[in-house]
Amino acid sequence: MTRFWGRHAQLPGGTTRDVLVSVADGVIVSVEAGVPAGSAFVLPGVLLPGFVNAHSHAFHRALRGRTHDRGGTFWTWRERMYAVAQRLDPDSYLALARAVYAEMALAGVTSVGEFHYLHHGPGGVPYADPNAMAEALRQAAADAGIRLVLLDACYLAGGFGAGLDPVQRRFSDGSAEAWAARVAALRRSDGMRVGAAVHSVRAVPRDQLPVVAKAAAGLPLHVHLSEQAGENEACLAAHGLTPTVLLAESGVLGERTTAVHATHLTGDDVALLGRTRTAACFCPTTERDLADGLGPARELADAGVRLSLGSDQHAVIDLLEEARALEMHERLRSGERGRFTSAELLDALTGHDVLGERSTRIEAGAPADLVAVRTDTVRTAGADPAQIVLAATAADVDTVIVGGVLVVRGGRHRLGDVAALLRTAIEPLWRDE
Repeated sequence: MTRFWGRHAQLPGGTTRDVLVSVADGVIVSVEAGVPAGSAFVLPGVLLPGFVNAHSHAFHRALRGRTHDRGGTFWTWRERMYAVAQRLDPDSYLALARAVYAEMALAGVTSVGEFHYLHHGPGGVPYADPNAMAEALRQAAADAGIRLVLLDACYLAGGFGAGLDPVQRRFSDGSAEAWAARVAALRRSDGMRVGAAVHSVRAVPRDQLPVVAKAAAGLPLHVHLSEQAGENEACLAAHGLTPTVLLAESGVLGERTTAVHATHLTGDDVALLGRTRTAACFCPTTERDLADGLGPARELADAGVRLSLGSDQHAVIDLLEEARALEMHERLRSGERGRFTSAELLDALTGHDVLGERSTRIEAGAPADLVAVRTDTVRTAGADPAQIVLAATAADVDTVIVGGVLVVRGGRHRLGDVAALLRTAIEPLWRDE
């Protein structure tokens, strides 16, 4: 039995003082409030449940600080992204993803949903192990000490009625049936659960969507939805339907499905997502970095859509900032403050259900995934512990515990110098630029 104690903790019933959390075999056994620390391991600041990064493209981290000199749009940014994708192999992807996942851990992330579509070698030629790139991600997460849900993405087309670009051949299995067969061969393990993804309605033709939905039965299923207005226009031109309606008619939407971005939605789209009990994942720092727009977060929540958060292309890896941006972007849209309560933001920050995992609320029976956020830094000093999500940043994360194991302590990851790991992994990818 291991015991952790915090002066403040955000429990399901609210912020509570002097909380003792007892852990055995990676699971919380008991939670006691109003008790002294005794011989327990004392955690500084406010104790929160582990954060969930519900939408990640690990290799996009190599683009940070490399795409701001040319202006443009999402579509021109994508050209730089494709250039990086061309240069990765299983070994270099392992080095990069290990460093990225360690950076996530430093920011309080204990579980990540990796939206994985970089499957094959150059030209689309499979590796000897067709899942070699997925295995690199499995090892990376294990080394970094965080939980991984691999959302293996089906990617078959370069647009509505368009073939694949040369680089996109690395993403494709050729058909939804071939994609499903490769995913079925993925080895499940304690460190990596398997889910599925439709890359987008642009990348999976209409007749292939039901095949993906059927293969993903019982799994978490994620899909990029209406990230750009241009996607909606092209879908309407091709099918006479919005992407949301197309997905619904193809059997993709439902309580195990998460719509990522959900930025450019009609009122009917919002209602349809609510009726089908589909969740939504917002990635505010990416959506603003790529000039995508501000999605209807409050309207979706009011329609019954569960909200979660992701750092997507990792222009920033700070889930506290993603949570704060959910509220701040709503303020910009509405001209009002307090669009989301601190409790609602914490729910989005810890949205494990969209990954098919158990919640990491600080309560008996939950996984022992805990994050201690300091209250004595220049950002958090004087803040109400109940409002820490609206004051703190990733730099204020002191301790991260995953399954009862210390992964970050005193703001330092068990792998050591994560900045050096990132530099070593990323710089070779840009040598020819």
